[in-house]
Amino acid sequence: MKKISIIILIILIALPLLAFTDYQSNFSLVDYRSDWSLSWENYFKKDQKIGLALGGGSVLGAAHIGVLRALEELDIEIDLIAGTSIGALIAGLYANGVSWQEIETMTEDLRWFDLSAPTLSRLGLLSNRRMGDLIREKIGNVNLEDSKIPVAMIAADIESLKKVILTKGEVAKASMASTCVPGIFSPVEIDNRLLVDGGVVESVPVSPLLDMGAEIIIAVNLNSENKSEKPKSLIQVLLRTFSLSSNVATKFQLSDVDILIAPDLSEFNVVDIDQSPDLIQKGYEEAIKVLKEYFR
Repeated sequence: MKKISIIILIILIALPLLAFTDYQSNFSLVDYRSDWSLSWENYFKKDQKIGLALGGGSVLGAAHIGVLRALEELDIEIDLIAGTSIGALIAGLYANGVSWQEIETMTEDLRWFDLSAPTLSRLGLLSNRRMGDLIREKIGNVNLEDSKIPVAMIAADIESLKKVILTKGEVAKASMASTCVPGIFSPVEIDNRLLVDGGVVESVPVSPLLDMGAEIIIAVNLNSENKSEKPKSLIQVLLRTFSLSSNVATKFQLSDVDILIAPDLSEFNVVDIDQSPDLIQKGYEEAIKVLKEYFR
């Protein structure tokens, strides 16, 4: 009797499995997918908020333009954008309708003289007020909160040594604050705070995107590789020192990133603006490679 019970139990277990196997043999996976009207890629892009974090890197920031080109070519729509330092400048322009082609054109004849000027301030060698004027010429006196794409910029309060996330106020002035490398540029005053380059506290601006509700974060780190060369001027010494200090915390800040674009820019320096075309191409090539792996 015990043996009969065991046999019946085995049959009861086996019958559903046999039925399922028979169902599978008559089920076409290809047919199923052909009925799926929305591809995974399109579903993914339509239902997830994508945030783009553009990091600091002085002249290396031209690589960001190549990244924007790659995003547009792959039809990846950015819902939120954040910038630190040179990344803030490009983020502010792009968030207000300036295409990557227009930003590229802006860099073609750009010189340091167009972005900065000597100052009598005791807090810096130069003023980056001209950069603010350049932004206003391009987009007007637009505020961050009125941008076409929600945008945030990171700066640092030089008095309290705390991170400041700028989401309101004039785009041009916020960009000036975020790009204000300590020791080179005079701090920018906003809301009674003296602000300097956001790279001091967060070189790749991931945290603002999390606060803004980004579900997928694409981050661009321009300082993953550094060229080993002797500085030839005080400006180079200050920029390389600043880059070194800001890179220490970057690897921890990138832990929340879904897609990291980190082009090898070790052959370039952080001062020579004439490198821009090659930097744009490098950024584009790396972005295309990385993004195609993710957005198949």
